Amino acid sequence: MSWPWLVVLILAAALVVAVERPRLERLFGSRARKERERRKAQFRVLTPDDESDEFIRSVQRDLEALPTIEEHDRST
Repeated sequence: MSWPWLVVLILAAALVVAVERPRLERLFGSRARKERERRKAQFRVLTPDDESDEFIRSVQRDLEALPTIEEHDRST
């Protein structure tokens, strides 16, 4: 078998794997996909009434923690 035929064979095998990948993942499952689905199941939807006060306090804490520049420092 010459090298061009070997390259064609490898490309054909890669094409078959690329085309059949979704079906193979459905059959055998993807560990990363299952892990992602498990993490997503733990998410919860927050309503504005539930977390609005906590969110406001969090934003205020973040704003207070920001560094500030005094007026006399701007003139440089």
